[in-house]
Amino acid sequence: MTHSIPYLNQGDLVYITAPAKAIEREYIVFAQELLEQKGYKVLLSEHCLGQHNYFSGTDEERLSDFQFGLDHPEVKAIICARGGYGCVRIVDRIQWAGFIREPKWMIGFSDVTVFHQRIQRFGIQSIHASMPLNFQTNSKLALDSLFNAIEGKDLSITRPSTLHNKTGQTQGKLVGGNLSILYSLLGTDDQIDFTDTILFIEDLSEQLYHIDRMFYALAKANVLNKIKGLIIGGMTDMKDTAVPFGSTLEELILDHFHYRNIPICFNFPAGHIDDNRALVFGSQYNLEVNSSQTTLTKTTSNG
Repeated sequence: MTHSIPYLNQGDLVYITAPAKAIEREYIVFAQELLEQKGYKVLLSEHCLGQHNYFSGTDEERLSDFQFGLDHPEVKAIICARGGYGCVRIVDRIQWAGFIREPKWMIGFSDVTVFHQRIQRFGIQSIHASMPLNFQTNSKLALDSLFNAIEGKDLSITRPSTLHNKTGQTQGKLVGGNLSILYSLLGTDDQIDFTDTILFIEDLSEQLYHIDRMFYALAKANVLNKIKGLIIGGMTDMKDTAVPFGSTLEELILDHFHYRNIPICFNFPAGHIDDNRALVFGSQYNLEVNSSQTTLTKTTSNG
């Protein structure tokens, strides 16, 4: 069952909170002004601009901030200020019951994948999209797609094909997020059921052999046999060892799909890149990869 979430209208209240790493004021000021220009009211969490060592606040402060947004009766969407690290430290202490009864949009990417995975287990949709840390440098298409997602407008993305794509067409529920986070949750109570899904992944500053290790883990957890399609977004600032690994990123990923015949798309515009388009996890999508282009289209409303 998928729970329905109301789309946003002008005048609705958007809540910005920082559940992980600390963030500088300039990013929050820019984000608040942008959201207000779009016609939304904005509420900042108490510790949004705080700092406790690496984090925006203690675990208790970040937990309290996130819980406040979940429980606030007027908040229609929660935007995480940035990723980094810290969501996993609070996810098990959040009281989700009210959110499950009356869900609202939760928005973010990177470390926020922890929350996306938890929310997927509830059968509730969430939005993998840009965050205030990145608003100033995002492409217009990226920001437009965020507002299209929360307002229930068209979410179709077309991308020129790459030489490494595997052609095909499929439909399924879109899931995923940051590869390192998905890997870290394998075998835990936050590993979702990947059966008949389209898996999206992205990552940042990883060694090529780390990527290979994570794909072996996905294979050994039987994830790769369950998915119906694979979308690889921004694999940004990938690194190689002093003695080269011996394969490109594309080659090492495709090595895991010699006997798995599903459509695969590389260089999709989402992740740690300026053109970070919004994706609605938990929604049904159609993925078509042909020799000239890839098209990903959201096919269902939020229900």
